[in-house]
Amino acid sequence: MHEELRLDNQICFRLYTASRLITQAYTPMLTELGITYPQYLVLMVLWEQDAQPVNDIAHRLLLETNTVTPLLQRMEKQGIVIRKRGKEDKRQQIVSLTEKGKAMEEQAYNSIPTGMGEEFKACPLQLNDYIQLAQQLDSIIETFKK
Repeated sequence: MHEELRLDNQICFRLYTASRLITQAYTPMLTELGITYPQYLVLMVLWEQDAQPVNDIAHRLLLETNTVTPLLQRMEKQGIVIRKRGKEDKRQQIVSLTEKGKAMEEQAYNSIPTGMGEEFKACPLQLNDYIQLAQQLDSIIETFKK
């Protein structure tokens, strides 16, 4: 067996597993809100700045528009967002939060940061470690971003 092909020697496996397990930890809190993790990501983008084109949301999430569009369609059916044609460019769709979507920000704020903080308490990392890890992950993301 080639050492380079051992699962235990793969950084990608660790990143994948950590991401999957952290996303799984979000699930009970997001279920209370009636949304999935990808929908939560879309909401965070819109909470930062409402009324954005689909392309901008996809770009911010480092996703393709054909991945984001079905999410937005489901969110629209749930009454969380609305999509309208752009005023200047009719081909462009602008996504805006509904009152329900806006209200979800406060609901998320009241449960998710505290809930995830509790999840991370079991981890022996200190605040400085998380800051460094975020910077290192940003470097990896920037390197592989296309």
